[in-house]
Amino acid sequence: MVSSSGFYFALGKRLRETVPDSGSRAKENGGEFQGRTGVISTPHGEIHTPAFIAVGTKATVKAVLPESVAQLGAQAVLANAYHLYLQPGADILDEAGGLGKFMNWPGPTFTDSGGFQVMSLGAGFKKVINMNADGTTHATGADDDVAPGKERLAHIDDDGVWFKSHLNGDKHRFTPEISMQVQHQLGADIMFAFDELTTLLNSRGYQERSLERTRLWAERCLVEHRRLTEERSHRPYQALFGVLQGAQYEDLRRKASRDLGAMGFDGFGIGGALEKENLGTIVRWCTEELPEDKPRHLLGISEPDDIFTAIENGADTFDCVSPTRVARNSAFYTPYGRKNLSNAKFKRDFGPLVDGCDCYACANYSRAYIQHLFKANEMVSHTLISIHNERFTVKLVDDARLAIEDGTFFEFKDEVLRKYYS
Repeated sequence: MVSSSGFYFALGKRLRETVPDSGSRAKENGGEFQGRTGVISTPHGEIHTPAFIAVGTKATVKAVLPESVAQLGAQAVLANAYHLYLQPGADILDEAGGLGKFMNWPGPTFTDSGGFQVMSLGAGFKKVINMNADGTTHATGADDDVAPGKERLAHIDDDGVWFKSHLNGDKHRFTPEISMQVQHQLGADIMFAFDELTTLLNSRGYQERSLERTRLWAERCLVEHRRLTEERSHRPYQALFGVLQGAQYEDLRRKASRDLGAMGFDGFGIGGALEKENLGTIVRWCTEELPEDKPRHLLGISEPDDIFTAIENGADTFDCVSPTRVARNSAFYTPYGRKNLSNAKFKRDFGPLVDGCDCYACANYSRAYIQHLFKANEMVSHTLISIHNERFTVKLVDDARLAIEDGTFFEFKDEVLRKYYS
């Protein structure tokens, strides 16, 4: 869809067309494959899809310079509205010229709405939402789930959310309008509508009420987005993606996709609670209902099996903090699975993290040296392993994109997963 705004999505090749004889696989998948290639054009450059988007939560990919992020092949960076709103403040980024200029990243940028952090940190679950019933407390059943020993810091009503800062306890208010105002100040090329994140523990009745709340919030986000776009016409256009909720319920996911798909969003984010074994099914429910000429972003995955499942079912872009998070615990990705560099066997191993890897860390440093840095608590170890892990993930998705185009996607997938999980 071409737009005078500088943002549009050009559909490339469909997986079901480049691999037309995938009938038995489609039957096993539960439905026709929705995977495709394409190009998202933004005011700051193109993103060739499928693509892995590097996470730079606080306007930095942890331990990695923006120049290194570009060198390892990342096409775009995603930052977090909640964290940047609290520190240093959205007005600071606006004054600097936007997220990209603030962090010296010349390419496309994303910001999520802050909804995930408001809900997850607000319920005391820190980095992840609790996806099972173990170790939880229920003031009024699962719909009021909080982490054990924690105070609820976020309170939701139909207008928005009151929450306390995890930094200093100050009270803040997020509404759809405030989220749009914050994200416009942050200045990313792609931003997300404010939504309510639910968990698998929430009751069916609550999921239905929450879905309607998110739909109404989406309408309000669009209205405020249009107002701010006109008011801030001196800034490059920012695309707005609607966020699809509905947890594990097919009818709710499809309803969300139909409702938001008809609203005029520039693209869509597939979010919320979903069990790993149902990832592909839920993504497919959404992509079967969404308009084909708009991009879809899946929030928060990076394991190889999840990546292939997401791609073949129609996710165009996705993000995850895992490559840098596990790096800080000395874990690094290899074609034969994730390894831990703190293992004693690497102490005198003077080879690269992975033979044949083209990343900066593998080209210049040995396992023995990086292990020494880690054992000595030198932060450069985090940098080198993070560079490698980000490159590994980016290249995996790039190769999957090429495999869709040349008709070898399933052969490539089978070979990668056979090695990785052997």
